Amino acid sequence: MIMISAASGALGRLVIDRLSTRTDVVAVVRDPARAPQGVQVRRGDYDDPASLRAAFEGATRLLLISSPEFDPARRISQHLAAVAAAGDVGVGAIAYTSFLGAGTTATGVTEAHHATEKAIRDSGLPYTMLRHPYYSEAFVPQVSEGELTSSTGGRGLNTAFRSDLAEAAANVLTGEGHLGRAYDFTGPLWSCPEVADALGVAYREVPDAGPGAMSWLNAQVRAGDLEYQSGDLERVLGRPAESVLARLKSRHTSQAV
Repeated sequence: MIMISAASGALGRLVIDRLSTRTDVVAVVRDPARAPQGVQVRRGDYDDPASLRAAFEGATRLLLISSPEFDPARRISQHLAAVAAAGDVGVGAIAYTSFLGAGTTATGVTEAHHATEKAIRDSGLPYTMLRHPYYSEAFVPQVSEGELTSSTGGRGLNTAFRSDLAEAAANVLTGEGHLGRAYDFTGPLWSCPEVADALGVAYREVPDAGPGAMSWLNAQVRAGDLEYQSGDLERVLGRPAESVLARLKSRHTSQAV
């Protein structure tokens, strides 16, 4: 039986949608009232270790979706509780939604993921690390008045859509040959000037609007930190991942009809 933790979130719902026609799947959620429909539901709260042990009982494989908590210390505590619970009840294998760079870096965005990967390895449980990039949904540029603007310096982004990452997770959970591996998932590299050119609109670089998460992310893009590429996502999917350009072209075409 495959169990998906944090299953009420956007990624968890997509994974369950892709698994529900393949195998028995259980949604593990903090609030059962918010659980996806049509599957078995168990209550499992990252802040309640006893609930996690009860929820994970009988799991042949567990997709441990990372907590949405921003505070690294609390996030690490939550993840370690989940890993300990999985070990206590003898979960068959863990697939964990980590982040690119977490295997070697333990600062900033990767801090909690690095600690969680170590805990999973130390647990002795079979595992697969699914290192995600940033989600494309957060970066898809918008055309306004025939113009596309950004503060990315024209550099490339290796983002991927949740739909592809969910399908890759489902393939790992139901397939063979993935245990003991760490996958670096990256989408097709794209840039805002390329998108503008493909859509036939003007491109203009603008300064960041001010401090905040997106300004910090734009700085990472301008530094080239999101240009790393790996073929892991395409290999696990068995097809090319959807590009931001393809998504925009599809949206642009549908709006024009």
